[in-house]
Amino acid sequence: MLPAVQSKLITPSVESATAVADSPPEIVIEAGERWFDLRLRDLWQYRELLLFLVWRDVKVRYKQTALGAAWAVLQPLLAMLVFTLVFGRLAKLPSDNIPYPLFVYTALLPWQLFAFALTESSNSLVANQHLIRKVYFPRVIIPVSAVLVGLVDFTISLSVLGAMMIYYGVHPAATALLFIPFLLLAIFTALGIGLWLSALNIQYRDVKYVVPFLTQFWMFATPVAYSSKLVPPQWRTLYGLNPMAGVVDGFRWAVLGTGTASNAMILISIAVVLFVLIGGLAYFRRMERTFADMV
Repeated sequence: MLPAVQSKLITPSVESATAVADSPPEIVIEAGERWFDLRLRDLWQYRELLLFLVWRDVKVRYKQTALGAAWAVLQPLLAMLVFTLVFGRLAKLPSDNIPYPLFVYTALLPWQLFAFALTESSNSLVANQHLIRKVYFPRVIIPVSAVLVGLVDFTISLSVLGAMMIYYGVHPAATALLFIPFLLLAIFTALGIGLWLSALNIQYRDVKYVVPFLTQFWMFATPVAYSSKLVPPQWRTLYGLNPMAGVVDGFRWAVLGTGTASNAMILISIAVVLFVLIGGLAYFRRMERTFADMV
């Protein structure tokens, strides 16, 4: 005769159930599979880290320097003096009835911001490789913080522009506050290209040698030292494929009212910036999974 089989329902104790309820949830971090999984909300969720990195880079930038923040003024001023001597006095390029030093300094403000942001963002991942290897956070925060650091120098240089306008007796145009959209366009241009180059710099470290040459060539392809009126009218729309051409022209128009801004050129520049920015962010997100292994 077979022995009787007892069935027993085993239920967890109250203590074990409480321990499970009190334990923190397990979070699994996985790389995205979609090319256009941009996850822009990560910037807001990690905004405190973003502000901390910006503040850190600002302090490091001027730490143990003799002149400190004065370098933010000296760089565009020295460039203005060189351009004034070469292009204003010797070449005698037209400046749209604006004193040439003021004409070129106004263009140097968005250009210096763009050049600085592009250089810093392209090398930002390699410069912060110790952070990438140790802890998880959205890597896109690193190039974004590098771009935002340039706004400190821009703000200081903008006050010098105001002093120059008073010295030359030039009143701000009624559209002066419209320089902000063109400033954002310069930031987005630098960020879009910086995302491409920073991701490529992880694989190919010679990218940092290409960037100075790229910015130098790009400056002469942008109407910084000359007016865009020198470009033949039939070529100005094509000239807008250079997004910084629309930024510099629009910035001059907003602040000085030179009237040289071409709507077609600016619209083309905006379209190019959006394409580069979205494509750069998608490529950056796609390559993000390999950063910790390759940096």
